Amino acid sequence: MIPLSILDLAPITEGGSAAESFANTVDLARQADAWGFNRFWMAEHHGMPGIASAATSVLIGHVAGHTSRIRVGAGGIMLPNHAPLVIAEQFGTLEALYPGRIDLGLGRAPGSDRATMRALRRNLESSADDFPQDVMELMAYFDGEGPVPAVPGGGQRVPIWILGSSLFGAQLAAALGLPYAFASHFAPAQMLDAIAVYRRTFRPSRFLDAPYVMLGYNVFAADTDDEARYLATSWQQSFVRLRTGHPGRLPPPVRGYAESLPSQAQALLEHVLSCTAIGSPASVARQIHAFIDRTGADELIITSNMFDHAARLRSHEIVAGLIGGA
Repeated sequence: MIPLSILDLAPITEGGSAAESFANTVDLARQADAWGFNRFWMAEHHGMPGIASAATSVLIGHVAGHTSRIRVGAGGIMLPNHAPLVIAEQFGTLEALYPGRIDLGLGRAPGSDRATMRALRRNLESSADDFPQDVMELMAYFDGEGPVPAVPGGGQRVPIWILGSSLFGAQLAAALGLPYAFASHFAPAQMLDAIAVYRRTFRPSRFLDAPYVMLGYNVFAADTDDEARYLATSWQQSFVRLRTGHPGRLPPPVRGYAESLPSQAQALLEHVLSCTAIGSPASVARQIHAFIDRTGADELIITSNMFDHAARLRSHEIVAGLIGGA
């Protein structure tokens, strides 16, 4: 089996709180550490009622401090929201505290709407277009060659990943010789094209000799297929609400949810579910292996937004049973 990792959005459930979310994130990370998962990543989102990972660097440090082996990082930091120097300092600090365990995935999208972008006080017109230059500036700070010293940061070897959901990120990762993570767990449309572009145009670098692709993948595993389908409805509800302009906290599961939707919403879910495994341990294993065979992924990063924390732990435990297997 290829390496398996976890993407955690620190979901806030209906009736829950950010504090409870963080406690659950730490609990999951500790279990993932023991189960043999490769990485534990968190993503930057702002203004999202159901996602508590906005202060991503802070949460990475919290999780790293409660684990011992697993790599911890950002999947990702939305670089248009930040000055590269600040990110170099933050992740230089994390690397100094937890040497050899920190990853930095960089995204081009702001991860928010225009009102939030204004609140973040970033340039609305040019910041996304400046992404390649910002990445290069950030890399220069880590190399100790920035316009001012990054302290800490300069001389730190923090692995940088390029994230993406289109061909742009694939092209940039290939040009810079960096590992590439594709957001197929929520935007699968250009996945195969992006993988092909990245692999075809990859330039070996001091970071990588050959292309390395990690793909986002949703998993909702349970002891039976029926239970897994039921548990997956929390995420389905949350996704439909987000795409229809009504984001909220993660709701409890509802039986028959997908079947109750109008045809347009059903089609939306079917599109996203193309990169999802739902079912019993045997069913999930078959689906994961088929996805790896279809894509040739070098690593999968699993996400599983479930309302019940115990059920979410059980889902990841089932996936962990594949680690080390053929």
